Amino acid sequence: MKLIIATIKPFKLEEVREALTTIGVRGMMVTEIKGFGAQSGHTEIYRGAEYAVNFVPKVKLEIVVTAAMAEEVVQTIATTAKTDKIGDGKIFVLDVQSTLRIRTGETNDDAI
Repeated sequence: MKLIIATIKPFKLEEVREALTTIGVRGMMVTEIKGFGAQSGHTEIYRGAEYAVNFVPKVKLEIVVTAAMAEEVVQTIATTAKTDKIGDGKIFVLDVQSTLRIRTGETNDDAI
């Protein structure tokens, strides 16, 4: 099993969710986050005063899938979330040792 962690632009969330549902992803965790990378924040003007915004709003997706499905999920996220502008995000893929569905006691592939 693989844990896929993706950071994407917030306005791409619904489009990515629909694309993942289409390929058979049955669930994901979504967290609103702030961060910075290559874009290093930006400046904004609020009520006439300029101030620095050091952290940019992002959405973090966490998805656990079978190892066989991981590459398809990564490609779907990458294709759907891409805007060709700085700050499109990143995708990380990690190994998952075990999974347990609390309600039923199912484990590993059966639990996802």
